[in-house]
Amino acid sequence: MVRVKRGNVARRRRNKILTLASGYRGAHSILFRIANQQVMKALRYSYIGRKQKKRIFRRIWISRINAASRFNGLSYSQLIHQLKKSNIDINRKMLSQIAVLDSSAFKSLVQSSN
Repeated sequence: MVRVKRGNVARRRRNKILTLASGYRGAHSILFRIANQQVMKALRYSYIGRKQKKRIFRRIWISRINAASRFNGLSYSQLIHQLKKSNIDINRKMLSQIAVLDSSAFKSLVQSSN
């Protein structure tokens, strides 16, 4: 049987993991086996985090809209209901931006939805 030397392949594979682990503390960035575990864990967390980011931002937008709408005498749910009833299609991201940056435009939006 032919001898297979895979020193180059193995070194490249280990170095790829170690470069991903650079910046981790202690042995987590130096020792391959521990670094490999930490990189796998970090990749799992980053995958989960990409999904959670969307949820977190939506919650932030809703809380900003709620604060601005209560300042104008409505609750969040009442405002969204009135906007849908008056066929004003604007997503929560843009609505929160308007609420934060331009309160007079938000106030006119609330009044036009009544």
